[in-house]
Amino acid sequence: MSLLERLSHDDRFAWDIGCRLVEIREGYARAQLTVEERHLNAAGMCQGGVMFTLADLTFAAVCNSRGILTVGVSNNISYARSAALGEKITAECTETVNHHKLPCAEIKVKNEKGEVLAVMTGMGYRTSKEFPFDSLM
Repeated sequence: MSLLERLSHDDRFAWDIGCRLVEIREGYARAQLTVEERHLNAAGMCQGGVMFTLADLTFAAVCNSRGILTVGVSNNISYARSAALGEKITAECTETVNHHKLPCAEIKVKNEKGEVLAVMTGMGYRTSKEFPFDSLM
């Protein structure tokens, strides 16, 4: 099973809300989601938690792309704007520090126009356990 398949299968919450990983390379991941009615908050805008989950899924892919079970220990997200109903949003995560215990990454969530909706930074903790997969994709 590939890492993309494993995360898609095992991260049930992200899958259930419509997050889809579309690319994983060592130290890089991209995921997409189309904003639906169920993603809107009381103000009629995309719920911030939806963007956080999309970003967090790419963070998980990047941190675990080296085959070692890595869990998030700190994430900070800043929202610049919201997404509209029907809009496809994309999260791209790039590893900024490949530390043996505390890897770090930056994630940008953008709309179809390429406008930045949110920026998240994350730090993971690499355990001593393997996180096996056959390939990244």
